[in-house]
Amino acid sequence: MTGARPKTGAQPATGRRLGVRLCLRCRAATRVPAAAAAAARLLCPRCHAPLHERRPGSRSVCAALLLTAAILYVPANLLPVMHTRTLFGEDDDTILSGVIALLHAGSWPLALLVFFASIVVPLLKLVSLGWLLLSTLGAPAPAAPRSRLYRMVEFVGRWSMLDVFAVTVLACLVQFRTLANVRVGTGALAFCAVVVLTMLAAQTFDERLLWDSDAAA
Repeated sequence: MTGARPKTGAQPATGRRLGVRLCLRCRAATRVPAAAAAAARLLCPRCHAPLHERRPGSRSVCAALLLTAAILYVPANLLPVMHTRTLFGEDDDTILSGVIALLHAGSWPLALLVFFASIVVPLLKLVSLGWLLLSTLGAPAPAAPRSRLYRMVEFVGRWSMLDVFAVTVLACLVQFRTLANVRVGTGALAFCAVVVLTMLAAQTFDERLLWDSDAAA
């Protein structure tokens, strides 16, 4: 005799339905009695931080960070990220011009790596986080694939700093005064801001909002 199967269409057990709240400071899961759920201020029994069903202001803060990152993405790709001065003259390089220079030098694997890490990945992060944010406001949709997309975006975000890291290393090493000099350009600062802002937006976004708008919710 087999065990009883759950009824088709039955709602899954979630922390909200079970009356469990997660402390954002110490990550303790606390069951809140139904009688106390309507209290104006609930505190974590372990660290005494305020308990919330969802991260306060998650949507608005994430949207503000994404909008700022999207605005800075334009100068990050148009302004030079590196200024080089040698005995033969001076030159300014943007991210795209650096990729083209690597292709002309025959280093196409490195060129592809810089292109995807510094141009494609930040753009995909902006689009993906923006879509995930909008999906929490629209019609109910399956949360599992959106949750996987969010975790992928959060994981690959740190690799977008590859171009900034390379320019910083060059600026530190290539300092021969009269022979050669490398300086970090304004575009690198804007690009670094884009990467940091998108990482903060991913961390600010409350993934549980995806499950609140799940079709089965």
